[in-house]
Amino acid sequence: AAKNKIGALLIEGWNTGWERWIGFPDREGVFDFLTPYPDYDIEEVVNYGREQGVALIMHHETSAAPRTYDQQLDTAYRLMKSLGIHAVKTGYVGPIIPEGERHHGQWMVNHYHRVLEKGLEYQVAINAHEPIKGTGKRRTYPNAISREGLRGQEFNAWSVEKGNPPEHLTIVPFTRMLAGPVDFTPGIFNIKMTPYKDGVSQINTTLAHQLALYVVLYSPVQMAADLIAHYENQPAFQFIRDVAVDWSKSKVLDGEIGDFVVIARKERDGNRWFIGGVSDENERVFELDFQFLAEGQTYQAIRYTDDTASHWDLNPTAIGIDTLSVERSSSMSLRMAPGGGFAISLTPQ
Repeated sequence: AAKNKIGALLIEGWNTGWERWIGFPDREGVFDFLTPYPDYDIEEVVNYGREQGVALIMHHETSAAPRTYDQQLDTAYRLMKSLGIHAVKTGYVGPIIPEGERHHGQWMVNHYHRVLEKGLEYQVAINAHEPIKGTGKRRTYPNAISREGLRGQEFNAWSVEKGNPPEHLTIVPFTRMLAGPVDFTPGIFNIKMTPYKDGVSQINTTLAHQLALYVVLYSPVQMAADLIAHYENQPAFQFIRDVAVDWSKSKVLDGEIGDFVVIARKERDGNRWFIGGVSDENERVFELDFQFLAEGQTYQAIRYTDDTASHWDLNPTAIGIDTLSVERSSSMSLRMAPGGGFAISLTPQ
């Protein structure tokens, strides 16, 4: 993370309870949100990260046993503040217990609100997985930094359809994303998930599509979600190093729900622009112009595009990378493969 200027690291599984965290009716009391496993020195990890300029993101999986979490909220968040940890990813995997409660039931709605308030008290940002839908409370509680609440990247590993269809993320910007930031966990480079899911399921998009998601899907916290080994010596990883995560301007350049979408965004506190485009199962050509750029300014554009000589289901990681200069009057044709896309970074010269 330090080598690639990634500012934070999420570590799941640090706290005791994971031997019996799902699939049991008596999950209350399983997780301890204060006690690390004996081989995990949380203070040592946090201090080492601080030396490297990398923060730790806390992880709190509840296994849908929220009353246990409720009981430990104050002490768990006090621990984070004492360690200088200012972000947490929460999780509520499984059916809520006791039986009869639901994620969107009133008790859980109140619970999610209590977590937001506790995070505000201890200066902790909340990235909730298995959440309720966005309700606008982030305008009052800015520490509600992002949430899942959609068929995220992980569904590609075990959905009965053998992965989300390519059109999935051409729909989300017009539906789920209207309710607020989306924590999808993009950036998987091992598209076929070899050797873990050979012939069972895969990600039904190209590598260029994965890069584009950092722009298409808005979230002030983004993740490089693949294994380090799949990023090393991969030139396309440069886009993840470069891309911003929060924006001063956003422009939807074109789109059709369920077919394609192309979005340009200008970084907050800077002058770089990033463009992401994603397509459904159909190959298509997009005519891109740059009328949103500043007049009289030349930009260095780095393009990450599908190698359309290779169909995504045969070689979805085939990608073309080139650099050129563009300005407001420029235009270009970009061919997206089936399930494909493109990503462009624009830096003022």
